[in-house]
Amino acid sequence: MAHHMSPSDHDPNSDSSKARLYNPYQDLQVPMRNLYQLPTSPEFLFVEEAKRQRRSWGENLTFYTGCSYLGGAIGGGGAGLVSGVRSFESGDTTKLRINRVLNSSGHTGRVWGNRLGVIGLIYAGMESGIQAVRDTDDVWNSVAAGLGTGAIYRAAKGVRSAAVAGAVGGVLVGVAVTARQAAKRYVPI
Repeated sequence: MAHHMSPSDHDPNSDSSKARLYNPYQDLQVPMRNLYQLPTSPEFLFVEEAKRQRRSWGENLTFYTGCSYLGGAIGGGGAGLVSGVRSFESGDTTKLRINRVLNSSGHTGRVWGNRLGVIGLIYAGMESGIQAVRDTDDVWNSVAAGLGTGAIYRAAKGVRSAAVAGAVGGVLVGVAVTARQAAKRYVPI
């Protein structure tokens, strides 16, 4: 039994077609500027978060680890490039020379990147922990984190090596923080 359509089924003026057809696009007639007017200031869930003018521990961890890994990989790649070029022999073909340079750059870049990434990870954790304990953000947090990072990184080599590495880490961070403050003060940006 097939349904037979009457002429009134297709007639828009008939009584049976007074029902409105569904239009899935009817609510999309919003001006484009309303869709893309995003807030420009950071949004915080709690007022306490908005009052603090520093990165959270997670942002700190990601920033320092990523930057130090990237810097180590680039520096190690450059050192590997030099090492690969120095290892050329007189009978090497061009293909073999390229292979030496790529292998040396890749290996040294990975090693340096991993080492500096771990140092950045330890530093970020130390700095965030010290900031949480002291509840202040100043130069001494960074210097203490550098000192602790050097000591922890070299702790497996012995007490003397850890003490020297801690002192070097503290001095390096102190110099870096002082240079950053001097650049903020004297370099117009």
